[in-house]
Amino acid sequence: MKPVAVNPAALPAPRGYSHGTLIGNTLHLGGQTALDADMKIVPGGIVEQFRQAFGNVLTTLRAAGGEPEDLVSITLYLTDIPGYQARGREIGEVWRELAGPVYPAMAGIGCTALWQPEAMIEILGVAVLPDHRLTGPGPLPRRGGATA
Repeated sequence: MKPVAVNPAALPAPRGYSHGTLIGNTLHLGGQTALDADMKIVPGGIVEQFRQAFGNVLTTLRAAGGEPEDLVSITLYLTDIPGYQARGREIGEVWRELAGPVYPAMAGIGCTALWQPEAMIEILGVAVLPDHRLTGPGPLPRRGGATA
């Protein structure tokens, strides 16, 4: 079984990485910051950056046929944990708006900086997709090595 890159057209074209990598039914979602279509970090603070970054994660998930309920793990890298905690209620509202009442295993990790200096958050995750929803830009590996 070989990994298949998942790079939705709705996200900036990756160079030197993939937005996601699917192997079997497991989708590894590459770290997403709050980059918009113009390759700029959205302005406005942590809530707006969370909305964009998590939206980017979900765009990649959906490009492979996944839905938020397929998420099994999310890791948040944060440059300002107190700022994130102070806006936690609003961030929770954004989560429920975008993903519904789905709560995978999560970790929040403080860091001093991210790839883009103005980024405050980076989100990566793992999802396990049911066979009947796997889609993508070409044949995707299935269990047992068969292709679609």
